Amino acid sequence: MRDRQHIETLPFHTDSGLGGTARIGLIVLQTDQTLEYETGALMRGDGTAVYHARIPNETEVTPETLRQMELDLPAAASLLPGSFGFDAIGYGCTSGATMIGEDRVAAIIRQVHPNAKVSNPITACKAALTALGLKRVALVTPYAPSVTIEMQKNLQAAGFEINAVASFDQSDDFTVARISSDSILDAVRTIGARADCDGVFVSCTSLRALPIIATAEAELGKPVLSSNQALGWHLMRLAGLDGDRANAGRLFKTQLTQNR
Repeated sequence: MRDRQHIETLPFHTDSGLGGTARIGLIVLQTDQTLEYETGALMRGDGTAVYHARIPNETEVTPETLRQMELDLPAAASLLPGSFGFDAIGYGCTSGATMIGEDRVAAIIRQVHPNAKVSNPITACKAALTALGLKRVALVTPYAPSVTIEMQKNLQAAGFEINAVASFDQSDDFTVARISSDSILDAVRTIGARADCDGVFVSCTSLRALPIIATAEAELGKPVLSSNQALGWHLMRLAGLDGDRANAGRLFKTQLTQNR
């Protein structure tokens, strides 16, 4: 029998690992095709590390299927290891946070990560609108009316005037992710041209809205927000990152206000 080959033990040292500036966690819907791609473009660099966990969800988007995610949220949050020391964690579903309740979503995540700051796209949208000083907002969604109406009510209850609402009226999340960015730009152009709105919010993390924001703002002369853009901005600001991002819109030139 041959002798075992000698394996030399090498010396090493450890450091603080990735995310020396900030560590951000994202809870992403099982069916989402867009959130990781768009927020990755926003958060990459500056010594920031972003980690993802997926949460089960139904492809059909209805108030009932969205509320079902509350049951799986604790397990999904637990997939983001507490030992990583997250600065901020986001639940990546605008309509889900609307239906479950923003405070409930935050409470569930904080049960697992008590030291992390928490956001979701609808909370981030409100913080962004406040930072930009906007009150009269046009809302674009991909959802069926039952979901769109609840989101409109949510924003109105927070003190925002939703004077114009338009939807692609789709319940299939796979289809929503395949709506072209050009179609989203056309929708923003149409609804954003109204005189009774000072900005536009494009809701849904599945919609590929980030690439059209700079163009839409230049044409309309108004701020344009999207779920992924607002969530990325809010998580970065909560984590102490104050940098700008090219082609990410006016929002990234602003900071959080005191009350958000």
